[in-house]
Amino acid sequence: MKVDVVVLGAGMVGISTAIHLMDRGRSVALVDRRGPAEETSYGNAGLIQSEAVMPYVFPRDPMVLIQAAFARRTDARVRWSALPKIAPFIIAYARSGSSEMARRTAAANVPILARVRQEHEALMDRADARHLLREGGYIIVFRNGRDLEAHSVGDEATRREYGVEFEVWDGARTAAEEPNLLIDVAGAIHYPTPARVDDPGDVGKAYAALFEASGGRLMTGDARSLTRTGTGWQVTTEESGTLTANEVVVALGAWSGEVLRPLGVNAPLGVKRGYHMHYRLKGNVQLNRLMFDGDNGYVLTPNKRGIRLTSGAEFADRDAKSNFGQIDKAEEFARGLFPLGERIEAEPWRGARPCLPDMLPAIGPVTGQSGLFVNFGHHHLGFTMGPATGRLLAEVMTGETPYTDPSPYSLDRF
Repeated sequence: MKVDVVVLGAGMVGISTAIHLMDRGRSVALVDRRGPAEETSYGNAGLIQSEAVMPYVFPRDPMVLIQAAFARRTDARVRWSALPKIAPFIIAYARSGSSEMARRTAAANVPILARVRQEHEALMDRADARHLLREGGYIIVFRNGRDLEAHSVGDEATRREYGVEFEVWDGARTAAEEPNLLIDVAGAIHYPTPARVDDPGDVGKAYAALFEASGGRLMTGDARSLTRTGTGWQVTTEESGTLTANEVVVALGAWSGEVLRPLGVNAPLGVKRGYHMHYRLKGNVQLNRLMFDGDNGYVLTPNKRGIRLTSGAEFADRDAKSNFGQIDKAEEFARGLFPLGERIEAEPWRGARPCLPDMLPAIGPVTGQSGLFVNFGHHHLGFTMGPATGRLLAEVMTGETPYTDPSPYSLDRF
C-alpha cells in the first residue's frame, strides 16, 4: 500500500499533523504501536495553555537542586540511578536555562501559543468534541503572601512584554471562588484565558476519529521498522504489511529518538516523567477550576473520572520502573488543601514528557534526509500545541506560506 505521507505517532501532535496534511490534499496513514492518544496525550492535566510563554527553565537556586536531587521536592525529582544515561540532557538543559535563552524560547513560543485556542476549537467543532471544553482558566494558589507577591511581580513583567492576562486574588476572593479548600491561603494568581478539557484522552480519540472519517488510515505498526526506499520511505504495519510513502513525519514524542538514531539523526532529546491518579469526590464537594499548588508543584483538575492529581517532573530513564514516592508526597500535600476522596485506580499512571534542552519543539524537515520531517519535543505543552504545530508543519510540507517563521524550531539549531 502507498500513501503520500506516513505520520509516525498517534498522540495529539501526530493526529493533528495528519489532519492538517489531509486538509491540504495529501493521502495520509497514521501509524502507532498503540491506539490513538494512549501515551502522554492521555495523561496530562488537559489544559490548553495559551499563556505559557515563558519556558520551564533549569533551576538556578542551589537549594532547589539539592532538594530535587535528594527527593525532597514534589515539583521535581532526580533518579540517581539514571544519571549516567540522562546526564547529557541535564547538562544541555542547564546550559539552555540562561535568561537570554529563556527569552529566545519565549519569543518563539508566542506565535504558536497565539493560535492554540483557535486550532483546538476548530478541530473540536469538526470532531463534535466541543462539549469537552471548559472555560474559566486556572489558578496557582499560595499559602504564603511573600510567595504570592513574588510570583505576581514576575508575572507582571511577563504581561508587559508578552500580553499574558492574569489577576491576583486575595485569600477572601480565592475562598469565595473555591469554597471547598481546607485551609486559608494567602491568595492565588488567576489566568483567565486558558481552557481545559474534561479528558485529554477523549479529545485525542475524537480527533483520531475525525481523521479516519475524513479518509485517513489509522494503522498499527512499529515505527522502528522505518527504512528508506529508492524513492521514499517504508514502514511495516499489521494491516497492510509494507506501507510506503514519499514523505514521513516522526511525531513520536519521547520515542522519536529510537527512529531517528538509526538514520544518523541524533536529537538531544530528554524526558520529564510524570504521574497521575484519580480520586473520587466527597459528597457534593466541588473543584471549580484547574488548580496548581504554587508551593508544591502539582496540579488538581476536575476530570470525568473525578479529580485528577498530576505530579511534577521526574528526571529519570524513560522506561525505568515507576517510583510513586513523588506522587504519594503530592497527594499528602493535596489532601491538606482539598478534600480528596479515595483513589480510583490501583496504582498511578506514568508518562514521559519529551523535552529538548531549550524547551522548544523540533518542527520541520531533517537536513540531509529527503522526505523526512519531525514534529516532537513539546515537553509540558504537547496537548496544548499539537494542533498549532501540526498546522505549521503541514504548511511547510505543502509549500503553503507558514503562519510564522519555522526556523526557530529547526532540528538544525542543535
